[in-house]
Amino acid sequence: MKRLKTRLDGPILIETTLLRDERGFFVETYRRSTFAELGISEEFVQHNQSRSPRGVVRGLHFQVGAGVSKLARCSRGAVLDVMVDLRRGSPTFGEWEAFELSEENGRLAYCPIGFGHGHVVLTDEADFVYSLSDYYDGELERGIAYDDPDVGVQWPDLELIASKRDATAPRLRDVQEDLPF
Repeated sequence: MKRLKTRLDGPILIETTLLRDERGFFVETYRRSTFAELGISEEFVQHNQSRSPRGVVRGLHFQVGAGVSKLARCSRGAVLDVMVDLRRGSPTFGEWEAFELSEENGRLAYCPIGFGHGHVVLTDEADFVYSLSDYYDGELERGIAYDDPDVGVQWPDLELIASKRDATAPRLRDVQEDLPF
């Protein structure tokens, strides 16, 4: 595994080694010692998976309180994984960065505490797998609008399908004073 360059300070993009042969492939997706060397020291306590069709956008979510970091990958299909800096006082506050995660490239993305996180499915269907550094708590879950024009995420040219909650999430400017980061 190796750490790839990112524009924002905080997110980490990891390139794995996919070992392929006529039987398929093998990939190591987590090794605590290697992740510590790459700058990820959290212990992950919950693992989740979602399956969605093309165009489904999930996010941009974050958890208040102590916060939660995520380690994400796409085990089937492809997604565009997006992170938005929500750390008040950060020189990149409100800026975003995106990474394509797919079964083909085997990449993993680490989203630290203080970032909003979301993804959109690029293929007919995708399985998105992610680990959390703390347990999910719906009372602490928050979000900002995935289509907030002030943030300006450049989503792919797809018909985007969002949940009612995500479609009505507030803009960053309306919640920024309440952010704990």
